[in-house]
Amino acid sequence: MNNLFSVGSPVVAATLLLLIFLSVATWSIALLKLWRQMRNDKSNRAFSDVFWAARDWHAAAEVAQQGSSDLARLAQAGFAEVKNLSAEQQDLKHIGAPQDVLERMLRQQVENMQRYHERGLAELATIGSTSPFVGLFGTVWGIMHALQDIGTSGSASLDVVAGPIGEALIATAIGIATALPAVLAYNYFLRRLRVQVTELENFAHDFVRLAFKHNFKL
Repeated sequence: MNNLFSVGSPVVAATLLLLIFLSVATWSIALLKLWRQMRNDKSNRAFSDVFWAARDWHAAAEVAQQGSSDLARLAQAGFAEVKNLSAEQQDLKHIGAPQDVLERMLRQQVENMQRYHERGLAELATIGSTSPFVGLFGTVWGIMHALQDIGTSGSASLDVVAGPIGEALIATAIGIATALPAVLAYNYFLRRLRVQVTELENFAHDFVRLAFKHNFKL
């Protein structure tokens, strides 16, 4: 580690520190999102099994109130809206056919959950796209600094040139090593998010179907 920051230019050293910070941020975001995703997937599966095994519409509403997963919160919002429709509230929010009102509310709920799960993706995308350029900047600056030192010393032999330039190239290598996990994590979580949104939309569609069967009453 001491040799890593033994480059002659403080700018290159600062670049290396920045890349290490970005790498730590990448792994922190990725591990946190992976843990949350695994926990949410497990909760969704458990809730889905219990919800669809409910005896009737009212039992399903009781099951929804006891859940804490994304599907449970979507069901809770749906049942709350069904109660409002049953009360025949007369306000601008509830103007229209009951099915349209319920579908709009569930769609908004799905979009809110999607925005929540998108947290961290922008950071991963930014790190993945900028880290190689940060490393390249450090390399260019290090080579420029090395050439200045070589010009001052008046010696251009291979043993004099190779050392400083080789140290400068470390920045590019670390930049690429930082970007790769960020890009892979971004693509993985983006794909998983699309799958999650599809599952939420399918559940919302089935919920509207059940609500229609019960005449939007609870």
